Amino acid sequence: MPKSRFMRRKTGQTILVLAGLVVMCAIVFLTWNVSREIEELSSASSDNVQWSLSQTEVEFQEFSGRIRVGADLASIRRRFDIFYSRINTVSQAQVFEELRADQEFLATLQRIQDWLDTTATFIDADDVALTGSLPRLASLVQDIRPDVRKLSNSGLKIFAQNADRQRADVALTMIELALALAVLIAALGISVLYLVRMNEKMRRQERARRQTGARMNTVINTSLDGVIISDDAGHIIEFSPAAEEIFGHRAEDVVGRELGAIIVPDHMRAGHEAGMERMRKGGEKRVVGKGRVQLEAKRSDGSIFPVELAIQSAVTEEGDIFIAFLRDITQQKADEAELVDARDKAIAGEKSRSDFLATMSHEIRTPLNGLLGNLSLLRDTTLSGKQDTYMRNMETSGRLLLSHVSDVLDITRYDSGKVSVNLEPMNVSDLLQDIIDSQSGMASTQETTLDWGWDGPAQHWITSDCERLQHVLMNLIGNAVKFTKRGRVSVTASWHKGEMTFEIEDTGAGIPEDLQDRIFDDFVTGNAAYDRDVGGTGLGLSIAKRFVDMLGGEIMVASEIGVGSTFRVAIPAKAAEAAPEPGNLIERRAVMAPLRVLVVEDNEINRFVVREMLQADGHEVSEAHDGQQGVDKAAVDKFDLILMDISMPVLDGRSATRQIRQGNGASRNARIVALTANVMPSERDDFLAQGMDGVLTKPLRKSDLLAVLGKEGATTPAETPVLIDHAHNAETYEVIGAENYPKLLARYSAEAETLIEWLQGDARLDRNDIAAETHKIAGNAALFGATAFRDALVLIERSAKAGEDAAVMAAIATLPDIWKRSKKALAEVPLKE
Repeated sequence: MPKSRFMRRKTGQTILVLAGLVVMCAIVFLTWNVSREIEELSSASSDNVQWSLSQTEVEFQEFSGRIRVGADLASIRRRFDIFYSRINTVSQAQVFEELRADQEFLATLQRIQDWLDTTATFIDADDVALTGSLPRLASLVQDIRPDVRKLSNSGLKIFAQNADRQRADVALTMIELALALAVLIAALGISVLYLVRMNEKMRRQERARRQTGARMNTVINTSLDGVIISDDAGHIIEFSPAAEEIFGHRAEDVVGRELGAIIVPDHMRAGHEAGMERMRKGGEKRVVGKGRVQLEAKRSDGSIFPVELAIQSAVTEEGDIFIAFLRDITQQKADEAELVDARDKAIAGEKSRSDFLATMSHEIRTPLNGLLGNLSLLRDTTLSGKQDTYMRNMETSGRLLLSHVSDVLDITRYDSGKVSVNLEPMNVSDLLQDIIDSQSGMASTQETTLDWGWDGPAQHWITSDCERLQHVLMNLIGNAVKFTKRGRVSVTASWHKGEMTFEIEDTGAGIPEDLQDRIFDDFVTGNAAYDRDVGGTGLGLSIAKRFVDMLGGEIMVASEIGVGSTFRVAIPAKAAEAAPEPGNLIERRAVMAPLRVLVVEDNEINRFVVREMLQADGHEVSEAHDGQQGVDKAAVDKFDLILMDISMPVLDGRSATRQIRQGNGASRNARIVALTANVMPSERDDFLAQGMDGVLTKPLRKSDLLAVLGKEGATTPAETPVLIDHAHNAETYEVIGAENYPKLLARYSAEAETLIEWLQGDARLDRNDIAAETHKIAGNAALFGATAFRDALVLIERSAKAGEDAAVMAAIATLPDIWKRSKKALAEVPLKE
């Protein structure tokens, strides 16, 4: 019988025994209680108390008789003292404690005591006075007589009540005793029923145990996994047929033998024996009950093969046993190896795909850089009308080709999780108007009306990713215009509870119903009605879908052939404050001195384009045809900026950058900016990690190049020779006084430093605000005689009013140094005491 079942039976028997003992103890206690109460009823203590109360009344009557017959005074006094003593006994004796607990008895006793105190004054007087007081005493005796009678009778009443209560208690105790006996009899009956039931249950359990044993033998004998049962010493008890097949041993040959010698490989025997010894001593079971583990096992022929092992333990009457389930996983391991190989090949294929896209990006963008760069240079020359038209057409084609390359790369970046969302305030109305304006020419060609408007209140400013949203709307509106001839395209924007919705409705040919379900898939270009007249890669809508998902929104389409299509885009967004009007904002472009620039590029056309752009702005340009030449030139000459291509012969751009940074050449600390067609985010991060300061993407635009050049230092105007007008400063000191001068100077210093911090911040500045703030601080500078600082502020004020942004930025660049020296000079001015 299993130990748990045995323990349950013992527990039930123990509970029954304890219950019986509790009932027996209750019966014994109740029996003793009945005996005690009966003994109390049979006691005569109450008779003694009642006799004393009766004697009290007798003594009172004797005292009353002596007064009534006019007995001698000594006899009256003696009888009074006896009565007085009786009352004191009732008031103080322990036997009367129960009576005194009764409020009515106690009140009567108190009245008698008060009467005794009053009467004692007459009794204690001399004989003449007592004789004269006898009539009065007779009257007092008559007054107290009822209370004395009541005192005697109340004792009888109380004792009668107590006797009734004791009889009731005895009756209750007898009832409780009867109930206890009934409970005991019931408990005995239940015990008999329980034992009968337990006996029946044990018979059923025995039958079930035999059936379970038979089923277990059936399971063990039919299991596909090998089942081996051993005792706590490691000797085999059961060896299933499946185990015979797996290990090549017959059960009759191995039962009773040590398990380790049969299936454990020689090189694992020491660990197996140590584990068995640890478990025998009650140590940790590292494998038992821990699920499936993979190990090596040994067959009868000594060959080693992999198995999956799970061990469980059980407790029997004979002691602990261990059940091992073993499965031959030789084929599984082979399959896993094949899957791992397939996975590695898939990963390698994915890497090859990414490498291919990066390579194609470089190979396509490099000639595009030359094409679009030369077109940009051509715009700076004098062109005829036809030449300008041809040039615009070439630029359009080049940008279209660049767009197709970017589409493929956008999908790659999105699918690899490398595209992030940039949320910032944006003007929805301006965005839609710009897109409508850009598509108006195509709409005119298609003889199609193109318009947009708000449905409900307009929400011009929201917080979203302007670039991604522009890409989505440009694609949808552009498609609607392309596929609509002599019709109408309407764009409707609406704002409702934090959600911005755009609906692009056209009256074009429509989309077949079977195509609507997959219109947002990659490389789906539509049916013949779509691709007969217009082309495309089929990636625009799939990219739009990805970008909408990034923004947390949804995109849907509804269409009917011959009627038109409606695309609906809904994105969550927050309302934003309108940005300052840019009309009077200055551009933060410092005044640039000519720079020495090294262009490291293996493509001759690209070198030509970059050189022409730089030289047009007056910069000095040197060229290197590969990375090694770039390293050599950077070691000898000092350059302000190095534009470094990435994919080059001899030495690539990354390696060249590392060598320049690690060397001791003249341009070791020069700014190095990557000039590359590789635009994958991981590539950008790698460029910066290699020591580069930024990235320019091919095809190169002049605006991007100027932005990089603008990060160089600004020229500094000639230094003002006089910092402080000491005479004016001394005059100010005398006017405001020695006490106020330090306070005002400290306040002015704080205002000046706040102004400099504001002017050099990242925010775009309004010219009017610059003029007003510098004018105010310039007046205070004049007050303290800070001449050089005042002149610099006046220059900024005049330049801002004149709209000379370059002069403003150049003067702002000089302010920190002038203020630093002026502040130091003001602190060192000798002042009169």
